[in-house]
Amino acid sequence: MTPSPGIAHLPIQKIQDAGIQATIDELAIEEPLEIRLQYGPAADRQERSVSITMRTPGNDTELATGFLYTEGIIPGVTAIDLVSTFTSNSILLSLKTTVPLDLGRLQRHFYTTSSCGVCGKSSLEALKTVCPAPQPGRHWLVTPDIIYDLPDQLRRQQDIFGSTGGLHAAALFDIQGNIISLKEDIGRHNALDKLIGSCLQNDHLPLDKHILLLSGRACFELIQKAAMAGIRVIAAVGAPSSLAVELAQEYNMTLIGFLRDHRFNIYTGSHRVRI
Repeated sequence: MTPSPGIAHLPIQKIQDAGIQATIDELAIEEPLEIRLQYGPAADRQERSVSITMRTPGNDTELATGFLYTEGIIPGVTAIDLVSTFTSNSILLSLKTTVPLDLGRLQRHFYTTSSCGVCGKSSLEALKTVCPAPQPGRHWLVTPDIIYDLPDQLRRQQDIFGSTGGLHAAALFDIQGNIISLKEDIGRHNALDKLIGSCLQNDHLPLDKHILLLSGRACFELIQKAAMAGIRVIAAVGAPSSLAVELAQEYNMTLIGFLRDHRFNIYTGSHRVRI
């Protein structure tokens, strides 16, 4: 089996009732990734760093693409001309010379930890301006039985989590509850950026006929990123925040929390769940 780039094997001492045992433990890797952007007309190309995020290595191109899109910096994957990786922890995305860019967004230099993607952003109002205006979604219903089954499918396919117990996941399902894609990362916001970036590269947006499952809690930024991708139904194993509920309500999204042990709470958009 090919070693995963997201797993480190380190010697530890395991303490149990029987005594001390020397063994090897598998840990989720956390390393920085610098996302650099090259832009401007051919005669005046500019380059700058737009983000340093703590992430689990793997799917870095999807992560960078998803980040730039969900931050409103690029309108889509067609804006990108070339992706270059010079080191394992730095990636450069060159935009096409004809792509207009909001330089005001680039003036906000981001540093995001693995626990909080909102850190370093000037205000919650600035976050809200990233999202496009809510659009009417296609009408469809999901049954509780489909929702109940989502976490089990997620756990069966969380490869790195199964080894380390230390990663978040974002998974995409169709409306019949079949899993389509799953991405893992030590940062919950990175996992979702990887997922959305992958969908962008495969021209699958908008995701208005899909279900998003989050392995942890549903925070404001994850709802904002989902809204950028056109997602209408979000389920989370953990709790939502009050701001997450507020944004989901504003964008006519169905937000489900505490999805575990064949139970869940509906916070917004109950009209999409067939009770």
